Amino acid sequence: PKRTAMAESEQVSLQSDVSPALAASKFSSVSFSIWPPTEKTRDAVRKRLIETLSSPSLLSKRYGLLPHDEAADVSKRIEEEAFESAGGSSKTDDDGIEILHIYSKEISKRMLETVKSRSGGSAATEGAAAATEAVAKAEEEDAGSSAPPQSEKTESVAGDE
Repeated sequence: PKRTAMAESEQVSLQSDVSPALAASKFSSVSFSIWPPTEKTRDAVRKRLIETLSSPSLLSKRYGLLPHDEAADVSKRIEEEAFESAGGSSKTDDDGIEILHIYSKEISKRMLETVKSRSGGSAATEGAAAATEAVAKAEEEDAGSSAPPQSEKTESVAGDE
């Protein structure tokens, strides 16, 4: 049986007329939440922390590198503490974005505290505050800006010293 172009266009038209109503009824009861993160996501966060703590970077230039094994232990502790802290926060929102933001800030804060304490606290307090501000600013930019990362600016300032 051959279909005519007219019959095909009518079938497509009928499908497109039904699809939005059907889709709306199917998805009206679906909720979206990003908190709590899956175990796979938490594992990815830990792996990224290990990489950050054990690979050369601006952070390691200032505070030193951690051996991979130590970075793995520290990363697990940092992520678990940040998860517990964020999960126990009083913030409640429908999709979990605010809690995820707290989780991210807790990880950054704990990572900086760890590398500072390991380096003997030799870094100036204002340097640590600037690093914390840079991390927070980067998170805000990642959250919704299409602006390029500020790393070029930070590196050029660091190079001028």
